[in-house]
Amino acid sequence: MPNLITALESAITATTGQPFHVKQQRSVGGGCINQALVISDTTDPTRQYFVKTNRAALHGMFVAEAAGLVALGEGMRVPLPIAHGVSGGTAWLVLEYLPLAGSPDPAAMGEALARVHQIMPSGTPRFGWDIDNTIGSTPQSNRWHASWIDFWREERLLPQFKMARQNGCDFGAAGAKLLDKIPEFFRDYTPQPSLLHGDLWGGNAAELADGTPVVFDPACYFGDRECDLAMTELFGGFGPRFFAAYHAAWPIDAGYAQRKTLYNLYHIINHVNLFGSGYEGQARQMMASLLRAVN
Repeated sequence: MPNLITALESAITATTGQPFHVKQQRSVGGGCINQALVISDTTDPTRQYFVKTNRAALHGMFVAEAAGLVALGEGMRVPLPIAHGVSGGTAWLVLEYLPLAGSPDPAAMGEALARVHQIMPSGTPRFGWDIDNTIGSTPQSNRWHASWIDFWREERLLPQFKMARQNGCDFGAAGAKLLDKIPEFFRDYTPQPSLLHGDLWGGNAAELADGTPVVFDPACYFGDRECDLAMTELFGGFGPRFFAAYHAAWPIDAGYAQRKTLYNLYHIINHVNLFGSGYEGQARQMMASLLRAVN
């Protein structure tokens, strides 16, 4: 830990231009993947930073997270990245420390997310991201595609199906048929590439004391905005006021009600791969529902 603290002090000092020396450190929740701590300065205890740590081999995960936070910060409040690096066997990411006050106001969250989704890639419209990242601890390929259908098939569902088969859960003919049927869900809908948070469940959002919504722990890429909307409904969601505010800012296509299952299937199969067969039944039910819809 002393070597890590020295590295953090040096990086924060170099980035901010103000000397920083750790007076106090306290462990805090960092999710199920990383360890985390809050550090404060010797001369100004109110000057604090949030630090995530993990194995040195996972430094790239922090590089991608920092890039995603910078991008999202163009549209809504995020903990801005300060520095990242590797010290000994430990990768670390220093973020702005934000005193979070609980779940975000649904309406404010809906308006903020609509602003984020209006951020689009420069140049020719396309789907993907400049760097790969992770969804949970699963590698997530963001190779660029001109076609959203190709992107969702090749960079999202197909890798999860392959990983599930390697993990002893073969979705077989149903998975292959669903991959072939993906175009059927887009007969009357042409997505445009929007900046996505990519992992937008309730645990990755909060608010400041003044009511400003905040998001963190992103898995960003440019994709169909419905992917973020769908995931908000997967593990609790933000409720009707969120959707009303979002819809008022940018109306939601009527076909979303069906496509959200296609988008959330990605996350459920990822949960099969991360946590085991407890999610397999749910995944198969979702696939059966999707195939019935296009038969």
